[in-house]
Amino acid sequence: MKKGYIKNIIAAVVMTCSLFTFLACGNTTTAYAEQIPNESGYVFGNVNITGGGYIPDVIFNKSEKDLAYLRTDMGGAYRWDPENKKWIPITDWISAEDWNLLGCESIATDPIDTDRVYVLAGTYTNDWTDQNGYILRSTDRGENFEKIELPFKVGGNMPGRNMGERLSIDPNDNSVLYLGARSGHGLWKSTDYGSTWNKVDSFKEIGDYKSEGMEDLMGIAWIIFDPSSSEIGQPSKTIYVGAANSGKQNTVFVSKDAGETWNPVEGQPTYDWEPTKETLGNYLPHHAVLASNEMLYISYCNQEGPYNGNKGGVWKYDTKNNTWTEISPVKGDDAYWGYGGITVDAVNPDIIMTTTLNSWYPDANIYRSIDGGKTWDSFWEYGENGQRQNNYSLDYSAAPWLDWSKSAVAPETSPKLGWMVGSVQIDPFDSNHIVYGTGATLYGSYNMTNLEQGKKFDLSVQAEGVEETAVLDLVSLPEGTEAVLASGTGDIGGFIHKDIKKSPKMPINPTIGNCTSIDYAELNPNKIIRVGDHGTIGISKDGGDTWFQTTGSMDIGKATGDYLSTGGTIAMSADGNTILYSPSADNTTALYSTDDGTTWHSSNGIPAKAKICSDRVNPNKFYGIVNGEFYVSEDQGANFVKTTDGLYDGSKGAIDISAMPGVEGDIWFAGDGIWHSTDSGKTFEKLSNVDNASIIGFGKAAPDKNYMSLYTHAVVNGIDGIYRSDDIGKSWIKINDDKHKYGAANTTITGDKREYGKFYLGTNGRGIVYGELKDTK
Repeated sequence: MKKGYIKNIIAAVVMTCSLFTFLACGNTTTAYAEQIPNESGYVFGNVNITGGGYIPDVIFNKSEKDLAYLRTDMGGAYRWDPENKKWIPITDWISAEDWNLLGCESIATDPIDTDRVYVLAGTYTNDWTDQNGYILRSTDRGENFEKIELPFKVGGNMPGRNMGERLSIDPNDNSVLYLGARSGHGLWKSTDYGSTWNKVDSFKEIGDYKSEGMEDLMGIAWIIFDPSSSEIGQPSKTIYVGAANSGKQNTVFVSKDAGETWNPVEGQPTYDWEPTKETLGNYLPHHAVLASNEMLYISYCNQEGPYNGNKGGVWKYDTKNNTWTEISPVKGDDAYWGYGGITVDAVNPDIIMTTTLNSWYPDANIYRSIDGGKTWDSFWEYGENGQRQNNYSLDYSAAPWLDWSKSAVAPETSPKLGWMVGSVQIDPFDSNHIVYGTGATLYGSYNMTNLEQGKKFDLSVQAEGVEETAVLDLVSLPEGTEAVLASGTGDIGGFIHKDIKKSPKMPINPTIGNCTSIDYAELNPNKIIRVGDHGTIGISKDGGDTWFQTTGSMDIGKATGDYLSTGGTIAMSADGNTILYSPSADNTTALYSTDDGTTWHSSNGIPAKAKICSDRVNPNKFYGIVNGEFYVSEDQGANFVKTTDGLYDGSKGAIDISAMPGVEGDIWFAGDGIWHSTDSGKTFEKLSNVDNASIIGFGKAAPDKNYMSLYTHAVVNGIDGIYRSDDIGKSWIKINDDKHKYGAANTTITGDKREYGKFYLGTNGRGIVYGELKDTK
């Protein structure tokens, strides 16, 4: 997942200092499937988008059929549910304080005790967090976890997260684990099932390659054990390690004495060319797999990925004869992509598959060999007529948005096979079943062997259950339109849901990569507006079925420069006749339009970067807040007057402002607590029963009430949680539990306008979560 908005999201999370100990913590949690009730009377699930972010790898257990785990870069880990054919999230217990642990850099599933699973957790190694990485250890397949702190950071969303796996269990002695660290920390080992860790001092490599423009070292990429090198119950004697070394250094190392001593594997490729900015003079070993015939297969790329890399190769090392052979499907300058994933059939070791890491144009490709790499077939190729010929059919009905609601010009296709394809896996118990992750989803096939039979094979989306979007804004729509929920997300723009159980198409005209703000006309809810990258604005007049781009949108972007890359906030008057837009740039103030964005005028009296909203009754009124100062316009956004200041400490997090439907002048905002005004912002009362909050939303009133329910992610009486109030904020009910925390879920929340008790919560990497009262179902 891209990081354009993530730092701002992180700033909204209330962090507390913790003393780092090297002990197992007693945090135990339980995984959940869709719609599992908790003790607060709520059931939780996800609004269906399906995928929506980068999936670096799927890890199959080698001893038990249908046991597999999936890791994401910032949205936690999942376990496969074979009965329901979907992925189950197993890390939703991670709290706002521990948001960083939702980045999963590696997963190891135990081949001896298949109930054991380990997650190498941590999102960033830079200054976006002070938190070290953790080993999350489970003895019941992720139903419960223990937290074991490491003495260094982990980078689940850092460059090179596609490499792996960095965490590995000895298949002969499962008490032994090895861990490949980043940032110069080298190779680590545990001999007590991950309870304690020690650096392997005899291994001197640190993986000194640096991503362009960054100082962090890429580190140790993978660890492979040779199970034939010892008996069950004894640590494996032969271990291979791949290090992301720069220059003309060796990158593959071996120990023949269970890790006591290490040497570079003789004869390995080091690619002796003069380093340049693009090549850096070496190929990095991205993935490796040891086949049952003792052949070690390695995929190489000249950069770390997942976004970059333009050269590479695939090599086979015969561990018995100590010989290396290049088996790249495409060699030399024709391979302008580098190679990412590599996998071998557990039944037939001559069947190999590898992926292009970054073939952005015209498409990714995946190669398959059934003769140990002598010859290759591919998912697609150019025919004699120069036209692209696909050897597959693709069913993407589980995620219709994947085609970006656009057709493609050959040789591109829509949707594509993918990008950032850092991994491919053959199911060890089903040679016909393969999966591979992309920057947006997980694809797979259950008749892969059709390829070598000269028949088309079937590809389909296999990411059901995975919800990985970073959600930037949510709007629940009232009766009067078919649309139920409008969302703005990072990278893929957001959606209009008429049914939260069905993944929709992507809105276009315009296509917005990062949609930062959405609104609708309260008195005409079919009219919806959204804004995103560079001030691009789209309007729908039919509940989101069709859209048009405001003709003045690009003029806004040009006038204010690239500072608009984060979009800002947008508001629509109650009748839909006026638009107010507050860019997030420092060099422009708010703008308003009374002709659906054809022309724009500067608003007077309101500072730049204000958070804005419209009054939901009076179409002439707009509100804005910035730096603890509140502003009101009563002439459709043309002029603003400051009504009060000193409302909050702007250093304590983000601000979320909303006006109450049906009540003129009734305004709520969250920021350094929760604040309420009933006189159009002339005065505000800060709720004394809320310690801190950064989001606020409204939903249908309780059956015996006439004022809408409030929803927030807040700290109340010292306890962080999701809360609902049915009495105008006088009291709060905590409606989530320790199983459902979702990390940094502090960007947006809204109640459902049509169903009491139901709410939607935006997360940073776990999509749109919904909660609803159990007794309503």
